[in-house]
Amino acid sequence: MYDMGTRRRALQLVAQGRSLNAVSKEMGVSRYAIRSWRTRIEPLRRAGTSCPRCQATPGVPDDPGAYAHLLGLYLGDGCISTHRRGVYYMRVVLDEAWPGVIDECEAALRAVRPDNSVCRVRRQGCVAVTSSSKHWPCLFPQHGPGMKHTRTIALEPWQQAVVDAHPWAFIRGLVHSDGCRITNWTTRVVAGERKRYEYPRYFFTNKSDDIRKLFTDTLDKVGVEWTASARGSDPCNVSVARKASVALMDLHVGPKH
Repeated sequence: MYDMGTRRRALQLVAQGRSLNAVSKEMGVSRYAIRSWRTRIEPLRRAGTSCPRCQATPGVPDDPGAYAHLLGLYLGDGCISTHRRGVYYMRVVLDEAWPGVIDECEAALRAVRPDNSVCRVRRQGCVAVTSSSKHWPCLFPQHGPGMKHTRTIALEPWQQAVVDAHPWAFIRGLVHSDGCRITNWTTRVVAGERKRYEYPRYFFTNKSDDIRKLFTDTLDKVGVEWTASARGSDPCNVSVARKASVALMDLHVGPKH
């Protein structure tokens, strides 16, 4: 946040006939900020929402269901990066083919940190849903250096309690980031004639053994049967194919949209 002296000095230079671009370069202030100060020079004051983990008695987010969903999205396709002045960026990169998944991610970010802005950054074939906050590492202690599959990923007791209370929201976040619902097919010989049969199936793919175990442990708790399958020698796929289990997944998760 810029102090009032900086704001007044920038407006004085503009009043002298200097261009916004020239003042921006001289003072190291964005043109957008200078333009906004011409309308309102005083900074907006917001009470803000305190971080539930930074209170005297740490708690959970006000919307634990949204948090469980966002936790799944983060473990699948998210990252937290450091910015200046102790601010962190949460980014969840999602395929632009699924606008509904992107909308749900944005809604989850807003629900978990309602006083922080959320934006979408379009890249080739994908959208990075992004929000800044000083408290993302407090809420997602899995943040750390390196790729998630190269380090230990474990939930803290308070996070596990949230997932236990909202297991389907967590599963939905994981599937809609690193999973899919597809139609498989096979053939059988019936009365001497070979017939083709199609059936739906869910897949979850992640290189992290820890994240896959979080997924399968949660599936176990909601009664979904699963199997592990390998890609080459690496068992990074989890498959849900039994009819009753697929029906449960369809009811609570559904395909990407």
